[in-house]
Order: sequence, then C-alpha cells, then structure tokens
Amino acid sequence: MPEAIWISFAFALGLLIKGIGLPPLIGYLSAGFVLSALAANPSVPISPEPTEILAHIAHLGVLLMLFTVGLKLKLKSVISPEVIGGSLLHFAITCLVFTPGIYLIMDITWYVAFMLAVALSFSSTVLAAKVLENKRELNAFHGRVSVGILIMQDLIALVVMSLAAGQTPSQWALIVFGLPLLRPLLYKLLDASGHEELLVLLGMLLALVLGGLGFQAVGLSSELGALIFGAILANHPRSQELAKSLWSVKEIFLVGFFLQIGIGGLPGIDAIIFAIVAALVLPLKGILFFFLMLVFRLRARSSFLTSLALTNYSEFGLIVASIALPEWLVPLAITVALSFLVSAPLNRLAHPLYERLSRRLLPFESHRRHPDELPISLGDTRVLVMGMGRTGTAAYDWLSATESKLMALDSDMPKVTRHKAEGRNVVYADAEDNTFWEALHMPSVEAVILAMSDIEAKLIAARMLRKLGFTGYIVAHTMYPDEAERIREAGADETYLTMSETGVALASHLQQRISEVALPDPKLAS
Repeated sequence: MPEAIWISFAFALGLLIKGIGLPPLIGYLSAGFVLSALAANPSVPISPEPTEILAHIAHLGVLLMLFTVGLKLKLKSVISPEVIGGSLLHFAITCLVFTPGIYLIMDITWYVAFMLAVALSFSSTVLAAKVLENKRELNAFHGRVSVGILIMQDLIALVVMSLAAGQTPSQWALIVFGLPLLRPLLYKLLDASGHEELLVLLGMLLALVLGGLGFQAVGLSSELGALIFGAILANHPRSQELAKSLWSVKEIFLVGFFLQIGIGGLPGIDAIIFAIVAALVLPLKGILFFFLMLVFRLRARSSFLTSLALTNYSEFGLIVASIALPEWLVPLAITVALSFLVSAPLNRLAHPLYERLSRRLLPFESHRRHPDELPISLGDTRVLVMGMGRTGTAAYDWLSATESKLMALDSDMPKVTRHKAEGRNVVYADAEDNTFWEALHMPSVEAVILAMSDIEAKLIAARMLRKLGFTGYIVAHTMYPDEAERIREAGADETYLTMSETGVALASHLQQRISEVALPDPKLAS
C-alpha cells in the first residue's frame, strides 16, 4: 500500500523540519520529492504517480481549508480602508509589475505570465496565522489587519479559480442566491451538534457534501461552495469552535495536497531557477505592503509587523495553479517553500528587527493616525477590569453598585459591543498588543482586576502595568497554583484560585441562607 509509505515519509520529514523551527509543510513537499526520486529507481517498489485516493484526499483538504476561511469571513474583518484598499492595490500593482517582468524573462504566453503573477501575489494564510497565533498577536491591530488582507486575497483567489476552471453553470445554480435562507436551519443544526464528533461531522457535511458536491452538481466550483457554506455560519457564536474542531482534519488532508505536488515529479533546473529568482524578489512584496499600510495612516510599527507577516508566497497560489497552471505546480511549490524558509525565522524576530530599524522607518510615518491607533486614555477611571468573560463580568457588575468610576477592557469586539448595549463601560483593547501599552494613559487608576482567560495575557498585563510605573493594587484569578505564582512574580499583588473562590462563595451563600431562615432540626424531621 503506497499511501502507508507516503504517510510515513511525510511524518518523518515533517517532524524533522518542525524540529528546526520551520513549517512542517516544507517537510511534506520534501517527502513528495524524495519519494519521486526513489520511484525513479526500478529496484524501489514505490509507485511514481499519485493515486486517485491521494488526489481525492488533496481535494478534500482544499475544500476544508476554504470552508474554515469562510467561517472567518465576517464583514467587520474586511470592511476597512486598509484591508480592502491595501489588498486590492497590492494585488493590482504586483500583477502590473510581475506580469511583464515574467513575460520578458521567460519564453511563455501573456496568459501564463499573468497567472504566475496572480499566484505570486498571494500571502500564506497558514503561515501568517500560525506565526501570529504563536506570538499571541491575532487580536492585535496589525494581526487583525493581516488576517483581513489574507481573507481578501483568499476571495480574489477564489474568483480567479472559478474563472480559470471555465465551468458553465446550469439553471439550477440560481438556487445559490437562496442559500442565506438556510441560515436559521444551519444555526439550529450547529447548536444541536454539541461539542464532540457530531460537530466535526457537521462541518464535513457542509464543506464536502453540500458545498463541494452540491455546487459541482449545478456546474459551479466546489471550492466556491465550501467557502459560501462557511461564510453562512461565520456570525454564529460557535463558528470559531467549529473551525478549531476541523483544524486537525483539514491539516491532515492538506498533507495529501503537498505530497501530491512533490510526487508529481522532481524539479528541473528551470524550476529551481524560477524559485530562486522569486525568492530574491520577495522583499519587494513586503516593502510594497509596508508603504501601502503607511498610506492608510498605520503607524510605522504596525505597518512593519503587518508587512512582515505577509512577506511570503501562498499555498493558495498552488491551489490556483492546480486549476489554471498544473504544469507550474512544482516550480511554485519550491517557491512557496523557499519563502517559508525566509519568512518563518524573520517573523520570530519581528519585534527586535523593528527596534533596530525603527529610526529609519519612523520618518515615513504619517502625522495623521489611524483611529484604532490613537492614544487610549482611561480618564478618571479608578478601577479597571481587564477581560469581560464570565468572571470579569461578574466582578464588574458587583463593583458597579458601589464604584461609579469603573471601566473594563476586552479584546473581543463583538463582546465589547454586547456589553456596551447592556449599559457597561467597556472599551476594546488587547492586553497582548504592545501598541496598546505604548498608547495607554491611566492617571487615576488605583486598582486593576486581571480576569482574562489566557495566562499569557495576565502575565503580560501584570508586567506592563508595573513597567509603566503603576503602583496600585493588581488582583487576578487562575485555575492552577503554579500559574498563580507566575502571575504574582509578574507583578500582581494577589492571585486567587478560581475553584477555591467558587467554593468559598458557595459556602458564604449557604451561611447567609442559614442566618436568614432557620433550618428544621434533622432529628425532628426524621
């Protein structure tokens, strides 16, 4: 069974590449190339061609990836000038510059040159999202801008794929316009599916069956169907839980996609030269993003961090090529791999790099600031609650009865909007974003409650508060004693164990009940 050998090679090389701090998908591509080389040897019993099973798995991986992209497709994440304008301008300028350059250097048609420029214009959703998540910067301002641009690029890629596929839709394709009417039913199914395997099966049903096969049956792109069904569920409170539950399944299937590319054939000298040249011009991509972000009034720091996260080539480019330019899959795969080799280490050093380059970058910064990067003043606030989940909300509501100068911060914008609608004084801010701390002005704050769910956010907040010279009272909660000690070492005055405090609260309620109502004598009751 060749698939068993392929999986073994993919795991071994993926683990090896991960061990040196690079994305495992470079290992999967390498595994495909190694297997292709071994297959050239007649004495090695490995089939040189990808099987139908592997091709089908690869396609399922692409559909699941597009479905999870759709789950993140909220209008608020893309409707902003820097996201829409930045992504469209970058795409247009890249295509205008790269297309004639590729055409003049290589002996190819204008169409092929244009499609190669399109494939090279996209940035990697997988790499950027993982880098930002590992640095806990997905909710930071530059993280949100980066993700918004990536979503716009994914939409552009989907349009290109649909046009390149050349499929003629049937009259039944008009049914697609009625799909939003299914939203209430899909919401109920999502609510009823629980938190375990049924949730995963629902995601696969929508992405692969209704989205994939359903759209294909009416002459539309299966990729478009997967994305649309994901987008229908994007505003559901559990959409991100569904995306997380599908993450591992999607990643496993995408291994098949990268293996298939490598097994398709070894790269020739022309493919290697193409990849090296594309890697050499990669900095131009980042420089263009940097200046475009400055045009939209982002600070030099945010522009630099956004552009660095997007300075790579995309696996989405490979998906586009698999439909429009299948003969260019191998050169583009090597190009993507080389860009990851450059981008992954640079993004780990993003903040130190900016500190070194800041003097040269700051003169390019506009004097007019983006609204999301204006300095934050807490005014006459005396008590600050950071994190408005269940614990933070309970603390806020209890304090609001006696404390009039109370404010809360949270990094979840929909949650902030909900709390404001309910009459609470809540402002959007991300404790893990250095930009927030640089712009923070808190002259009257006397006490801070750290109620965020994430331990790292609490540690960062405690350290930054003390670094800013705050001498007031800092209190936090956590689930584990070792975390409590770390939070105290970071600067908190007190850290309480959540479950212990819950027990104390239950006992105090019981004690209050006993004092208010005389309980019957158990002996008399018997």
